[in-house]
Amino acid sequence: MTLLLVAACVRRDGQSEPVQAPTSVPQPTVVHTAGGAVRGFAGPGYRVFDGIPYAAPPVGPLRWQPPAPVLPWPGVRDATKPGLRCPQDVRNDPDYGRPTGEDCLNLNVWTPDGATPSNRLPVMVWIHGGGFLNGSADIYDARWMATQGGIVVVTVNYRLGTLGFLAHPALGLGGDIGNYGLADQQAALRWVRDNVSEFGGDPTKVTIAGESAGAMSVCDHLVAPESAGLFRAAILQSGPCQAQAGRTVAERVSAAYAAHAGCTDPATVAACLRSLPARDLQRPPLYVGLGPDELTGPVTGTVRLPVDPMTEFGRNRVPRTPVLIGSNSDEFAMFAAIEYLKEHRMRRYPELLTRAFGADATAVAQRYPVERFGGNVGVAYSAAVTDSVFACPADRVASDLARTGPVYGYEFNDRSAPAPDVLRLAPFPVGASHSLELRYLFDVGGAPPLDPAQRALSDQMVAYWSQFVKTGAPEVTGEPVWPQLGADASTAKRMSLQTGKLSITTDFSARHQCPFWASLAGKR
Repeated sequence: MTLLLVAACVRRDGQSEPVQAPTSVPQPTVVHTAGGAVRGFAGPGYRVFDGIPYAAPPVGPLRWQPPAPVLPWPGVRDATKPGLRCPQDVRNDPDYGRPTGEDCLNLNVWTPDGATPSNRLPVMVWIHGGGFLNGSADIYDARWMATQGGIVVVTVNYRLGTLGFLAHPALGLGGDIGNYGLADQQAALRWVRDNVSEFGGDPTKVTIAGESAGAMSVCDHLVAPESAGLFRAAILQSGPCQAQAGRTVAERVSAAYAAHAGCTDPATVAACLRSLPARDLQRPPLYVGLGPDELTGPVTGTVRLPVDPMTEFGRNRVPRTPVLIGSNSDEFAMFAAIEYLKEHRMRRYPELLTRAFGADATAVAQRYPVERFGGNVGVAYSAAVTDSVFACPADRVASDLARTGPVYGYEFNDRSAPAPDVLRLAPFPVGASHSLELRYLFDVGGAPPLDPAQRALSDQMVAYWSQFVKTGAPEVTGEPVWPQLGADASTAKRMSLQTGKLSITTDFSARHQCPFWASLAGKR
């Protein structure tokens, strides 16, 4: 499942919305890291340092290896422009012409004025989404989080697709295969631990956060041994964390992938794969079905990810960690609209359900009759996949984690959220669909502007998110109280994020038919 990025570009020389004026003396734009000095850019109330390497280029013999230590550089490195994006599949999700390359293990650091080595602020490390196929750190302009929220934000590039997650057994020893993109994220977290204090960040107060595939990554870090101790809290936005492949499946798919690429000799398959140009590796290995789509991504049962996160959550084996978690009310509508626009038609409802749910299609049709949705196939189809793939798995994760630590749940409900104009051509609204809440947290250039009511909601969300990063609880003076979720899904309280007056809901599980989806899962 790929992500249609809301942002076409990110502007660093201007801003699409007002931000607070600087409240303190700007800090120097040259900062010394373990790899060398970097010179960033100073804006109104913030600094940003782009494209800082956190590991060696994973090229040649380092392709499909855990990230190696960064190579020090002489002098002062220019950090005023984004680094390379990792190679990615642009057939379904365009990269808007941004340069890509395998030398892409870099990150960006955003700091508010006043953040200094002697005045360290809490840190949010943002892991981008894109189905483990697309995306980059530079899309997420974090000036609002820095200037309004008063936190340091680090956005991370990591290996994607084939280069990030191919799990061929010839590529690693002792089960250390696949998960190269996950290892990159861990290397970035270690870089934050070792270097962020020089930028005015507090390495003891790190929150990992992500959306879509980024949130799935956060789920993995909650149980991955090498991630322990690198963060103290977590934010998960719209992450289908159930979509994890086991080692057996991933190895089988990866072996077939290598054979298709012409690498069949067991004695030379690793060298053969490493000799291929990146352009020949654009098509990703697909490990796990997710509704009507398939995903690549992290592999469980491996050295780096020994256990499935959903299993560990259910067994209460996650250390006490404050978690903020949620989903959008119309998650799948954007994907359904993209599908319609590609095919120039809407398939018949039974066909769509069979493709998404297989033998369960009849039961789903009875639970989600198209008549209940005004006869609109797109709306009915989107509701069914939203509930099964996003809402109810998030409900399960939230309820499980609430047994071991404080959890704060939300649903993003602004159904007039700005979306790409092309989606308006679909015969149904996309509403509060997948990724649209990002516009309220990050200044993504090229996206439609927020109206005054949406700007106010954005300010509230930035305040809640940044306060959670600071304290592990979204407790904001002057805003509605955000209660802890509780482990009983039937009465769990969530914050409903919409324009106007925010509200607390307790009907999320029932409204998204979660008992029904749990009963189907129990029959498989």
